[in-house]
Amino acid sequence: MDYLLHIFIVSLIYAIFAMSLNLELGYTGLYNFGHVAFFGIGAYTSALLSLAGYPVTLGMACSMIASGAMGALLAIPALRLSGDYFGIATLSFGEIIRLFFLNERWLTKGPMGLPGISRPTWIGEGVSGLPRFLIFCALLTLGAFIVVRHLTRSPFGRALKVIREDEYVAQALGKNALSFKIRAVIVGSILAGLAGSLWAHYISYISPADFTLTETILVLLCVVLGGRGTNWGPILGAFVIIFFQEIIRFLPIPADFDRFVAPIQGMVYGAVLVILMLKRPEGLLPEYKE
Repeated sequence: MDYLLHIFIVSLIYAIFAMSLNLELGYTGLYNFGHVAFFGIGAYTSALLSLAGYPVTLGMACSMIASGAMGALLAIPALRLSGDYFGIATLSFGEIIRLFFLNERWLTKGPMGLPGISRPTWIGEGVSGLPRFLIFCALLTLGAFIVVRHLTRSPFGRALKVIREDEYVAQALGKNALSFKIRAVIVGSILAGLAGSLWAHYISYISPADFTLTETILVLLCVVLGGRGTNWGPILGAFVIIFFQEIIRFLPIPADFDRFVAPIQGMVYGAVLVILMLKRPEGLLPEYKE
């Protein structure tokens, strides 16, 4: 039962993470390959403040502010690029942030990571706190879903879709495409920061190895599999991917091949992503059906 609670908690955290990327990719058409950087910024900001003795809720709020600020810092110059160049810029940004976590040992303790990150006091530590942490994650996921749904069904969301389909048409209609895209990246970064802070306080240990390109590919797969440009798609994709990831742990793999599991898993995710983009780009929950 405790293991099942763990799977649901991780799925909910990744659901928030996937919703944040879907706002940029699904609704705005921006391929942000460095989105994991904001997940990491949120995690480290909240963890450092918590370890310094500040309340967890304050750390989580600051994590969203820090991620949103860094999202604006990236978006303002990078969105002047388009297509592949924007993707390369975001990929480079994600790697820069990871190297910052790795090398600035005075702040992040480098590859040793940050252990002993506490949870909110009302939740409790250890296995006994899992049910309350699940409720906490569910409430925050519901809140993120309501915010994203409101945004995407508003004139702001409809403008994002026009920009995604044809930016020049949006400009002809009097829309400032650059302004809309910057705001989409900022909101997506804020939600990614929230997911990162939840991850840090749940796992209670983070290190630079948690925020690599593999995580970006994983959340990108959640969005594409579930259905880009839909409200429920990223949530569905996150649950499917996380449950699939956990099922792999029970396969009868010989001990001598344990070291190959992680690389093979990454190859499988990449292959599934390519196949989905080619054969079923609309995902499990197509946008037109929603």
